[in-house]
Amino acid sequence: MKGTTAVRPTPVRPAPERPAVERPRRLRARTLDDKLSLFGAAAGSLALTWVLYGKLLPFSGLLGFVIVWYVVFLLMYATVTSMSSPRPVVVDRLAGAMVQAGAAVVAVALLSTVLYTFIRGVPVAFHLNFLTTDMSGVRPTAPLDEGGILHALVGSLIEVGIALVISLPLGLVTAVYMVEVGGRLSRFVRTVIEAMTAVPDILAGLFVYTTLVVAFGFPKSGLAAGLAIAVTMVPIIARTSDVVLRVVPGGLREAGLALGASQWQVVRHVVLPTARPGLATAVILGVARGIGETAPVLIVSGASTFLNFNPVENTMNSLPLYIFVGVRSGQPAFIDRGFGAAAVLLLVVLILFALARWLARPKV
Repeated sequence: MKGTTAVRPTPVRPAPERPAVERPRRLRARTLDDKLSLFGAAAGSLALTWVLYGKLLPFSGLLGFVIVWYVVFLLMYATVTSMSSPRPVVVDRLAGAMVQAGAAVVAVALLSTVLYTFIRGVPVAFHLNFLTTDMSGVRPTAPLDEGGILHALVGSLIEVGIALVISLPLGLVTAVYMVEVGGRLSRFVRTVIEAMTAVPDILAGLFVYTTLVVAFGFPKSGLAAGLAIAVTMVPIIARTSDVVLRVVPGGLREAGLALGASQWQVVRHVVLPTARPGLATAVILGVARGIGETAPVLIVSGASTFLNFNPVENTMNSLPLYIFVGVRSGQPAFIDRGFGAAAVLLLVVLILFALARWLARPKV
């Protein structure tokens, strides 16, 4: 038509191609071939071990069967993996299988111990008198509705509390000295601390007994037991705190010093708050070491059957010592009480660990 202008269409330009995003390769990802190799080697080794161990060879026993099965599994797994993978991959798969097997053995041993203790101890702990009374005037052969562990539970809490009050500041100050102050003497202190972590707990009891009880005439009491437990807790807390403080980045210290703060202010307001979760772990490890000590309490305090709140007079029992005496008594009722005390001890340790983690949680 006249008077009209043809409109040309606007050419559509193709969108520019986006560069391919490189994604990191997942090192722990397993392909279908890896999974089939693992399960095939496990099933094949199980069948082969069953035929050889149980049918052809004159062997028997579950433990031997499991060991032979695991060895055959490693050989078969290495053979199957080498058919489709190079040698480094085969070595990596075998190392992973051995590490996972070791972790499984430790987990099974730990769970079996805990479950066995709880299975035998929880029915005893259901008796109300077990947690509210002591063993004064109660015979070892008495039924479970008589006597309890109140004196041992209170004694453990008092002794560990005394030990924690002594060992926590000493261990923390020692770690701060080794990391933040340094010097020639710090190397010697670190060597002594590392050596003390391997000292048997009975030596700590003998040390407190010879110095405090024999030399100074101090009576056997809960305070002496707390001092002996503190000797075993100090190196654990100091060594763990040393490792934790070393993890704190040096840039935080340099920034605090650059702002004009003194070294003590940097340690107090920067280093220690940053390492607080790790320091809580150090306390947990120290308490775990101290609350299970038996030999120091037996030497410097001794077993008792009555409730005692005064740590400076008379003997004071503890849960580990109560368990030791009960299991060695040979009386079925007292042995059951020992397992009940062990279940309570595990529960107390769990509560203390949870409380320490809660106190060390980061402030929001």
